[in-house]
Amino acid sequence: MEYSELPESMKNEFTLRYWKMLRARRGALAAKRVFDVAASAVMLLVLSPLFLLLAAAVKLDSPGPVFYRQTRVGQYGRDFKIYKFRTMVQNADRVGPALTMGNDPRITRVGRILRKCRMDEFSQLFNVLNGSMSLVGPRPEVRRYVEAYKPEYMPTLLLRPGVTAPASIAFKDEDKILKSGGDPDKIYIERILPPKMELNLRYMQHISVLKDIEVMFHTVAAVL
Repeated sequence: MEYSELPESMKNEFTLRYWKMLRARRGALAAKRVFDVAASAVMLLVLSPLFLLLAAAVKLDSPGPVFYRQTRVGQYGRDFKIYKFRTMVQNADRVGPALTMGNDPRITRVGRILRKCRMDEFSQLFNVLNGSMSLVGPRPEVRRYVEAYKPEYMPTLLLRPGVTAPASIAFKDEDKILKSGGDPDKIYIERILPPKMELNLRYMQHISVLKDIEVMFHTVAAVL
């Protein structure tokens, strides 16, 4: 996409700088997309038996659909539906806050296990295949947190959001910070979002397939 075609909310000196940087690295971005499609297709094939087991466990544990779809903000500030194995009671987003902490009563028994092992994120491989996400990239936020972005955070919307990211590894236990006292939304925006964005921007400066593979291995190690 040309810089002039970006949403007005994204246009600023920071976004222009990163847009020029990414444009100069179009080859690396093309290789990244090829890797995303090939790797996610293989993983979906290999993990298909596990997907069936997870789907059965979610369905038997509580009434409702197997997958939870939530609107997130993706590349170029466009909304898309992110797929997750459902870990909460049906219609949980209508009876509680957007942020979910470890002791949230809306989380189901199977959901607690899936969240602890990050297995609820596996279904986002479908998002990678359809092009709305990448295996590695800034994690997608809900619209109201994007609206709280500072101008220097906007360049992160130039990339497809990722299933994992260096920021996800660094803040894998962010719910401990959210439970430290006070308004969780305010804590997230003021204490968690800034260092996350710093890590996201640093990732963008060194984007490559090899970097993505490194982040994926670190993600597995962090979960284990």
